[in-house]
Amino acid sequence: MTVIIGMDPHKRSATIEIIDKTGRILATGRYDTDTDGYAEMRTATQRFTDRIWAVEGCNGVGRHLAHRLIHDGETVLDVPTKLSAQVRVFATGNGRKTDPVDAHSVALAALHAPNLRRVAADPELIALGMLADRRDGLGHARTDTLNRLHRVLLELIPGGAKKFLSARQARELLATITATDPVTTVQQRLATELIEDLETIDRRIRAADKELRQLVLDRGSTLMDLNGIGPSSAARLLADTGDIHRFANRDRFASWNGTAPLDVSSGEQQRHRLSRAGNRKINRVLHIMAVVQLRHPTAGRVYYDTRRTSGKTSMEALRALKRRLSNTIYTRMLTDQRQREWAGPGGQSGTTTDSSATGSNPNTDPSDKPQPGPTKQANPTPTPTS
Repeated sequence: MTVIIGMDPHKRSATIEIIDKTGRILATGRYDTDTDGYAEMRTATQRFTDRIWAVEGCNGVGRHLAHRLIHDGETVLDVPTKLSAQVRVFATGNGRKTDPVDAHSVALAALHAPNLRRVAADPELIALGMLADRRDGLGHARTDTLNRLHRVLLELIPGGAKKFLSARQARELLATITATDPVTTVQQRLATELIEDLETIDRRIRAADKELRQLVLDRGSTLMDLNGIGPSSAARLLADTGDIHRFANRDRFASWNGTAPLDVSSGEQQRHRLSRAGNRKINRVLHIMAVVQLRHPTAGRVYYDTRRTSGKTSMEALRALKRRLSNTIYTRMLTDQRQREWAGPGGQSGTTTDSSATGSNPNTDPSDKPQPGPTKQANPTPTPTS
């Protein structure tokens, strides 16, 4: 008999609940996530020979446990946090959270949701994800350091420095200022320290981009050929998407990344609204890609202007462009993965020359199609059976 082991994971502990195919609770427990606690949890579940683990948030706090389970040969399903939250409300009649209630909700979600993603631990993608996280952290650190430098320079220079300021330009600007009192002396010293911090961060960013670029190319990806996709964006797309075949079509991919508008029609009123669901990191990649294309004479810019001419607002046109770019990325990743599969281990995928939002690669159907309803996956995750 197949059982579902629902898990509510935390950094140092995990609460599990084991249910059968009817939803009957068979066992519960709370375990530490250190070596001894993990071994105890595994031992407690060994008597159920046909088991499937359902872990909440396998791309977040549950990732470390999900990967350990996969390494030990277990089958793990990723239960999105929002899905388990919805199940918790229906199962309990309220939104109250406790670890046992969360574990129960995760187990029920895995029992009744047919298309949950089976987690696969690809070492290359895990490494890409870790490095992409590090690159994002460096970007945030640079923005924070630059903001603090601007505040100091505003005290030294009337009107402050220009918005887009490099470390070299800041150093040249600081050299023109002569200290005349103790306050100015301290401000100059603080500005110098911030400039040195900025230079250090810039060196680390360049090194991180170089490493990511090589890893993306080694993966056989041509994502960086697309206008507006750099090494960190390509790494983020590869790491978070994983197997592109898990999306039955480009509409499901757009729903996952939050670029598919939601249908909120009522009666004779037909309208859609922006989706704030989906993977926000991938949505940010698409937003950056759209902004880059709008700043240059690209096909994406032409598409945006066409939408504006047709009566769309600037935000509506931008959202339509992001959806079109989502289609482009889906097509490119699908092509790359097929090339990788055909080439076999160590093979190199082919490349294409199109990098626009409306070229030959993207399907040219309407791009602002609403978020699709549930569809059957091309390769669905096996569901528990008795």
